[in-house]
Amino acid sequence: MNAAPLTEPSARDRRRWAQYLADERAEAQVYRELAGRRTGEEREILLALAEAEGRHEEHWQELLGGEPERLPRASTRSRALGWMAGKFGSIFVLALAQNAEARSPYDTEPFATPRMVADEKIHGEVVRGLAARGRRRLSGTFRAAVFGANDGLVSNLALVMGIGATGVAPQFVLFSGIAGLLAGALSMGAGEYVSVRSQRELLDATEPNTYGHDVLADLDLDANELALVYRTRGMDAEEALEHARSIVGAAQRSDGSAPFIRPREAAGEHEVVGSALGAAGSSFLFFASGAIIPVVPWLFGLSGLSAVLLALALVGLALVATGATVGLLSGAPPLRRGLRQLAIGFGAAAITYLLGLLFGVSAA
Repeated sequence: MNAAPLTEPSARDRRRWAQYLADERAEAQVYRELAGRRTGEEREILLALAEAEGRHEEHWQELLGGEPERLPRASTRSRALGWMAGKFGSIFVLALAQNAEARSPYDTEPFATPRMVADEKIHGEVVRGLAARGRRRLSGTFRAAVFGANDGLVSNLALVMGIGATGVAPQFVLFSGIAGLLAGALSMGAGEYVSVRSQRELLDATEPNTYGHDVLADLDLDANELALVYRTRGMDAEEALEHARSIVGAAQRSDGSAPFIRPREAAGEHEVVGSALGAAGSSFLFFASGAIIPVVPWLFGLSGLSAVLLALALVGLALVATGATVGLLSGAPPLRRGLRQLAIGFGAAAITYLLGLLFGVSAA
């Protein structure tokens, strides 16, 4: 049972409690929505979080003396989380929930119990862990998509700004933009193909072979080089020797075909690399999807200042969107990350634009 307030609550206190009650219900619903889209352990964790928010809800309801006649709307943040959880149920919701839990109002709320304050801090760590799982699952694809598109945006914007500033005909700016798109996308695709293919070949070279399987029974049980094999794979000397003896003994007791068993330290799977062609194709498409945006005004026949301003506007929106997306997934302020991406992209474009003006003036 929660303790009653020591002083008579004011109307302002009661309004604040009612707001807390509405927000706790909305947050519990977010966790239930997310749990409905998960299975196994993650589902259990999310339902436990919803149950904890329900206990907080009971606290405020008790202080209010029961269900209020008119409950205020949940905060904009809570309603947005609920909408996203119902529509997407994705890592974005968990990342936003992580930020929300980190900004709990209970730290300075005199009517919140110490247990509730502690709960909210722990909830933040729980949601952080769930969000981290999702981040790890999509890290490779997400990295390729965001950085490929961002490279296309910045590099082609800088190219068309620099070429356009020289005063050449709009057709030449368009041709340069298309050439930059194809050159960059092909370079990205080729580089990704070589990188992934080389990584797969290196990993294949580290895999244990079966050349020695048929001679295991002929090794000396007490002094054999099989122990050295296991030491190279991560075992210490004593453990490697004991493991080698067990393998050789098993081979001598059977038909000599006992396999090299990989030690548990080295038994983890190699990093999943994926297809070289798939990586090359996705890298090509991601880069091209970003690089086409700065060229759009010239594709539609615009030229001069109007084309430049439209290109800057389109690329600016895309840079803010990619930066904000990175911020959401990393738990950082999305607006700050978006503005950082915008500053980087526009900074590169400004440099090439000034160079274009310089060369254009000197050429004249």
